[in-house]
Amino acid sequence: MDYLIVACHTLENELKAALPCCTRSYDLAWIDAQLHNVKSRFRDAVQEILDGSDGYQAVLFATSFCGNAVQGLQARGAPLVIPRVDDCISLLLGGVQKKHRLLSSYFLTDGWLRGRDNIWNEYQRAIRRYGEETAQQIFQVMLSNYRKLTLLDTGCYDLEASKVQAAPIADAFSLELTVEPASIDYLRRLLTGPWEPEQFLTVPPHETITGELLTQLYQ
Repeated sequence: MDYLIVACHTLENELKAALPCCTRSYDLAWIDAQLHNVKSRFRDAVQEILDGSDGYQAVLFATSFCGNAVQGLQARGAPLVIPRVDDCISLLLGGVQKKHRLLSSYFLTDGWLRGRDNIWNEYQRAIRRYGEETAQQIFQVMLSNYRKLTLLDTGCYDLEASKVQAAPIADAFSLELTVEPASIDYLRRLLTGPWEPEQFLTVPPHETITGELLTQLYQ
């Protein structure tokens, strides 16, 4: 195999739509989205994948810097290629700057809605634990900086069905439900190359991802 692709289930729809453009052979290693909640668990799980990556020409991260959770990962015999963005939202929007212009939005896609730890499931767990009034207070504080609940329209899932799912979430938290155009172009560039240094971090074999390497994001 030429490539090992490390991917998060949150982006499963988008990655599967992008994969036909990849003309080289590849294997897929999926990461449980829940691991993002604890950086050390995420790092350990991904490092285990990397420890078995000898024989590949490159390991492609169909993710992001994941809030710098990739810091400390060690490449083995193959270089690592990672989109130079802070999270998957920036990845789908095409860069960090566009997301910064939409800071009043709490973002969702079908992948996030299907996740076990999505905001609605967390809210329901809080209701069962604390009661509806207290849960509402907790989440109003958590979401106090947001005015919109925004679905990223990547063209890779049933947007209307996701609107139906998202509507009660927006109502519960008094957020405006909106849609923002997004794309899988960044994922396509990851799968096809070339990996321009302004857009991708390439870590040579046997090197470690340091905090210094993560300081420059694609604008």
